[in-house]
Amino acid sequence: MALGMEKAGIEHVLLNEIEKNACNTLRFNRPEWNILEDDIQNVDFLKYKNQVDIVTGGFPCQAFSSAGKKLGFEDTRGTLFFDFARCINEVKPKIFIGENVKGLLTHDKGNTLEVIKQSVTDIGYTLVEPRVLKAMYYKVTQKRERLILVGVRNDLVEHISKFKFPEKYHRVLTVSDAFKKGELFDTDVPEDQGVEYPKRKKEIMEQVPEGGYWRDLSDELQREYMAGSYFLGGGKTGLARRLSMKTPSLTIVCAPAMKQTERCHPIETRPLTVRESARIQTFPDNWQFQGAKGQQYKQIGNAVPVNLAYALGLSLVDFLNEIE
Repeated sequence: MALGMEKAGIEHVLLNEIEKNACNTLRFNRPEWNILEDDIQNVDFLKYKNQVDIVTGGFPCQAFSSAGKKLGFEDTRGTLFFDFARCINEVKPKIFIGENVKGLLTHDKGNTLEVIKQSVTDIGYTLVEPRVLKAMYYKVTQKRERLILVGVRNDLVEHISKFKFPEKYHRVLTVSDAFKKGELFDTDVPEDQGVEYPKRKKEIMEQVPEGGYWRDLSDELQREYMAGSYFLGGGKTGLARRLSMKTPSLTIVCAPAMKQTERCHPIETRPLTVRESARIQTFPDNWQFQGAKGQQYKQIGNAVPVNLAYALGLSLVDFLNEIE
């Protein structure tokens, strides 16, 4: 998110993150950024009051108890949303962006989103109608979906219609665009060390065609690979999944060789490397991830695609220019 916002011309005054390896990555690539490695609950944002135009954040969606309460800011205590809202309340930016999984829309039959909407009202902001953006429409080579929450401070609410979600890019990019020299990158994807499949798994995965998954195996291999899951219902389309060069990737996950969320290279029989995963998330090749290999995959899998954040950043810049 921070990298995409920077690309849109937005200057960062503070980045807060609790995860050590993620902080090390930010420091390594942007020594000039003010990175605060701490639990957000310990951070006092009041010194930035009325000094900042934009606050952005991603927060996990834990359930908020909605039973017979007033469904507002206080009801979100103990969740990370509460501290995101507290940050906004203390800083008083003109506009904020929160991002989350699309499941937040329907979480707890819509009650979670209702609590969020009410708490946004409680701190003096008005929410633009929340929208799920598909990254593949914003120059990103994957089908990742994120729920985007945008709030405008109430003294600027007459301008709220001037906020426009980004325009879709003129074409949908594919895994080939991520791995080959072209529209996104000046070179083919650099060589990088990845993880290997165990011998038998590799033998089975070699039978999966490009773009295919476990149902494309022979019945015998399906039974062997799926074991007890073979008899369960549901599509389980992430299992034994091989990507295709001709389409956008499935959502990049934190562990590319995990059975439930397989992301096999389209042509070679192996999991994606760190750099391949990073390219699908539209990180530039000069962005170096810190920590052990597993930690690097995790940072990539948890990130907002850089180009999606860039598109949102341009929308923010347009909005702020409009209201000036």
